[in-house]
Amino acid sequence: MHTHLEGLIAAPFTPMGDEEELRLELIPAYYRLLKHNRITGAFICGSTGEGVSMTAEEKVAVMEAWARITANDPDFKVMVLLGGTSLADCKALAREAQRLDLYGVSFTAPFYFKPATVETLAECCAEVAAEVPQLPFYYYHIPVLTGVGFNMVDLLKAVDGRIPNFTGIKYTHEDFMDFLSCLRYAQGKYDMLWGRDENMLSALVLGAKGAVGSTFNYAAPLYLRLMDAFNQGNLAEAQALQQQAIDMIRLLGKFGGIATGKAYMKLIGLDCGNFRLPVGNMDKNDFEVFTQEVEALGFAGFKSLHPTLETS
Repeated sequence: MHTHLEGLIAAPFTPMGDEEELRLELIPAYYRLLKHNRITGAFICGSTGEGVSMTAEEKVAVMEAWARITANDPDFKVMVLLGGTSLADCKALAREAQRLDLYGVSFTAPFYFKPATVETLAECCAEVAAEVPQLPFYYYHIPVLTGVGFNMVDLLKAVDGRIPNFTGIKYTHEDFMDFLSCLRYAQGKYDMLWGRDENMLSALVLGAKGAVGSTFNYAAPLYLRLMDAFNQGNLAEAQALQQQAIDMIRLLGKFGGIATGKAYMKLIGLDCGNFRLPVGNMDKNDFEVFTQEVEALGFAGFKSLHPTLETS
């Protein structure tokens, strides 16, 4: 239960059609794309995957598609974000993840009726994790979206010895003091997966070994080079590569936010459609300007590549 994952884990987009229907037939090609670019796993139905915009039935369908294509690849870890608002739904989805033999499950804080204390949050985690005691359970810390910003080291203290399958935290925040305390808690017992692509170098300095990110979908070579440079002690090169990532990520904000990631996917040859409302998508004219600015970044030199993208 306390395996520490390493390398890059992508947070995949959920492929959608023109009517916002799921295009599950693209997932085999998506999996091959990730494997070709040395991605070690997929964190599905998260923020990037629009889990909060899908029905429970759609989430199960996405889980089934990823489970089917990765069934014979034990080295590729698939975990699913269950959600957070309805504990009953989270429990049901966790049981589906177990049925499908996914690697693990993840849970984020309830974000409408928010937990008032870290102890209450720990109780929520305990209820959901107890449904699948044999699966690794990760908490997903993303206070910018949930509005729940407890120190995660306090959550670890609250769950330690209480939730046997509590494996670690997907840490999508910028509190490096708290992150280091989590890394060092109980002699490094818990798996701390970094979740801010634009700050990866800083997390590596503190000791992070694994990361979950949306931009790994379309720029994996950039981050692999960054990690290699850091591990070889070439800090100047690592800094330059991190700046490239920052420049790329700035375009996400400039062109509307999270949906811009699907525009990047179009540029590497895997069209995942648009985001569902309430997220906005760029129009044709904006996409043309976006494409020009991406080219100016030298995207062709660090984008994710694939040998083929058949859909079967």
